[in-house]
Amino acid sequence: MSSDPRRVPLNRDRVLRAAVALADDVGIESLSMRNLAQELGVVPMALYKHVANKEELLDGMVEVIVGEIAAPVADTDWKSAIRQRVLSAREALLRHRWASQVIESRAHATPVVLAYMDSLIGMFRAGGFSIDLTHHVMHALGSRMWGFTQEVFPTPPPPEDPATREAMFAQFAEKYPHIAELATTTAHDQDSSVGKGCDDQFEFEFALDVLLDGFERLHNQAWTSQPH
Repeated sequence: MSSDPRRVPLNRDRVLRAAVALADDVGIESLSMRNLAQELGVVPMALYKHVANKEELLDGMVEVIVGEIAAPVADTDWKSAIRQRVLSAREALLRHRWASQVIESRAHATPVVLAYMDSLIGMFRAGGFSIDLTHHVMHALGSRMWGFTQEVFPTPPPPEDPATREAMFAQFAEKYPHIAELATTTAHDQDSSVGKGCDDQFEFEFALDVLLDGFERLHNQAWTSQPH
């Protein structure tokens, strides 16, 4: 009997997990129904019994990623529970670098995505937050609830040639002195996932903690968006 894993009957979960693995390998831009079918050892039409089209495939792939986020920690305060949940989401997205752009591209939230958002809202509500404050808190978190944020500005790699790099930086520093000052005096991490740039994990946790501390202060002040 053949031990070829591709002989295992297809189901939706297997199709989605194979798509996630393939996207990890070749990149989301190169993922197609055709090369996914080839990876699974079936004809492309066989996939359409489980996903109606490419968009439904992408929705399902997001569901797989969300499923990797650790369950909420029981018997802990709201701030620690939410921090753990968001950082777990970040770990999932760091394992699948393409996932953030797919999440941003989704026109409609699937039940798995809605359940994740619902759980975060529930954590704030269980912590005593008013529905008014919770509403604004979720807006403030934005994509950070999924473990990613947009960088302030793109930072293309500098030229390899030292003399060219030095001349380019001198010209840049003359024109944009405050950016140059910031870029040359802040701490950098050689092992950062953005290369020789800022420590992106530190920056993410810093911003998350600033937000959570601010949410806590507003909650303790019984803040409301309604005029007094």
